[in-house]
Amino acid sequence: MPTLMVSVSGIRGIVGDGLDPHTIVKYTSAYSDFCGKGKIIVGRDARITGEMVNSIITGTLLAKGNDVIDIGICPTPTVLYNVKKLGAVGGIAISASHNPNEWNALKLLNSKGEFMTLEENKQMLELLNTSNEKYELWDKIGKLTSFADGLKNHMHEVLKMKYIDVEAIRKRKFKVLLDCVNGAGVYIMSELLKEFGCEVIELNCEKSGIFPRLPEPIPENLTKTMEAVKMHGADLGVVVDPDVDRLVLITDKGEPFSEENTIAQAVRFVLSKEKGSVVVNLSTTRAVDDIAKKFNCKVFRSPVGEANVVSKMQEVDAVIGGEGSGGVIFPALQYGRDALVGTAIVLQHLVEFGGSISELKDAMPIYFIAKRKIKLGDVNPDAIIEKLISKYNSESINTEDGLRIDAEDHWVHFRKSNTEPIIRCIAEAKTEDQANAFIDKYFSEIKELM
Repeated sequence: MPTLMVSVSGIRGIVGDGLDPHTIVKYTSAYSDFCGKGKIIVGRDARITGEMVNSIITGTLLAKGNDVIDIGICPTPTVLYNVKKLGAVGGIAISASHNPNEWNALKLLNSKGEFMTLEENKQMLELLNTSNEKYELWDKIGKLTSFADGLKNHMHEVLKMKYIDVEAIRKRKFKVLLDCVNGAGVYIMSELLKEFGCEVIELNCEKSGIFPRLPEPIPENLTKTMEAVKMHGADLGVVVDPDVDRLVLITDKGEPFSEENTIAQAVRFVLSKEKGSVVVNLSTTRAVDDIAKKFNCKVFRSPVGEANVVSKMQEVDAVIGGEGSGGVIFPALQYGRDALVGTAIVLQHLVEFGGSISELKDAMPIYFIAKRKIKLGDVNPDAIIEKLISKYNSESINTEDGLRIDAEDHWVHFRKSNTEPIIRCIAEAKTEDQANAFIDKYFSEIKELM
């Protein structure tokens, strides 16, 4: 069966096997009708199918009567920023994030420069059956404009961000190993780091759009990157995913800082500057709760997905938020995961902390997360989740997004993925052995239920 996944995370599929021209036109047309007349920002990550997908999207939007501002290859958060900056009615970021080369996706934004909410997504999907019937006559089609300053606009805003002292960071003269997995980060991350006075050693920073390794920035995919940090004597490693909304750090010892600690350290830094609420998703480390407690601040949790985190952040007026996958959302700049923002925060945090990034890691609450995913084949993921809810209904549980079980010595979260045909199982405990033991236990239970 062709692979196409439609969710609040976007329209995602394998190019030529689910994500085909007909599908792209269908969803783009519905999105245009949802946005209404006006200009729409389009940007893409570096993968090789991006130009083809971009051409189809742009042609469809022009035929619908929308003006298109093409900002070229850029991070997804750059698209978000420019929707707001340029007063557009919407934006499409063409990227399948951490998925391999054969995937691509349409990430759809609202006029605020944020990912569409569940309700907005529902409204758009209701237009699918009629949208292809409505196109403009030849003299009413939209106009296409290429806008080369999209990247610079975004970077300059990050450099001006509150709490960031560019001169203080420059004095530290960080030596940074940068890995952009040949994605959109190649077009901005090195320049940003150099603006902060960093010496940059580039790895996987070619403008080829071909990922040299599996693109998800998790430790098992970063063995060569970790070795390079140590070999070059770098102060830290900075790793981004193909569309630069996830930031993963490597210590000066060539060890994972932990993708969960990306958001945890950002919470620690921002709460040291201003008190306020924090929002993270249900799969994010308890370290955030421990840190917030020290500042007498409250943590709220949302379902997984950037749009869900942002919605909760706006509801509780959070000062910082994000996801444990390496996504930092700092509303002082914009409501979206942004590795440029995360990079600025960690550099400033290190300057004020005064020590190395490995020492900063040691100063953070210590937890270990074990993650596993199980391919379902023809098995209904909702049926599996329901069986688990029934089994654990006497425990402390949350069912907003799959099932999260909270125990004193660990927590576990089961959820079906928005982007892949799998169930994710995540467990966290105080030691690595305990986390792995819990994940083994729950993984076995899922297999028994299949």
